Amino acid sequence: MELTAKDMALVRALSDGLALSERPYADLAVAVGWSEEAVINRLRDLIEAGIIRRFGVVVRHRELGFGANAMVVWDVPDDQVAEAGRRLAEAEPVTLCYRRPRREGRHWPYNLFCMLHGRDRSQVEALVAELALRHPYPHKILFSTRRFKQCGAQYGKVA
Repeated sequence: MELTAKDMALVRALSDGLALSERPYADLAVAVGWSEEAVINRLRDLIEAGIIRRFGVVVRHRELGFGANAMVVWDVPDDQVAEAGRRLAEAEPVTLCYRRPRREGRHWPYNLFCMLHGRDRSQVEALVAELALRHPYPHKILFSTRRFKQCGAQYGKVA
């Protein structure tokens, strides 16, 4: 797919994020001089073509009052990891869940990872304890100690 100058203007405008409004695509349409319907249709085309590979929200948890973030790593038998991952991903406190290869040579037996957020460390620890009752696999809680800049994808901008 070849991008036009209008496409590039749309992608650049999208790089700043969608407006937090009732009709964010209408706001984006005004910014680029298109109709709302044209913006939605063209974004769909760009996603289907793989030009835009991810389209999602960046949540700044601390600003929402969640001061503790933790990645919980689980050592799940390989023949059970798909089902365990599905069940963990469905659990209400889990915001992200994915499988990774084990790193046995590095003393890292964990193959399932999930992210949790809480108001403080004790809340996260309580959430993990609840999860562990339903998912009785060896695990570790890795709390975040610092936050890196969170932003969406940047297209067509010079750093």
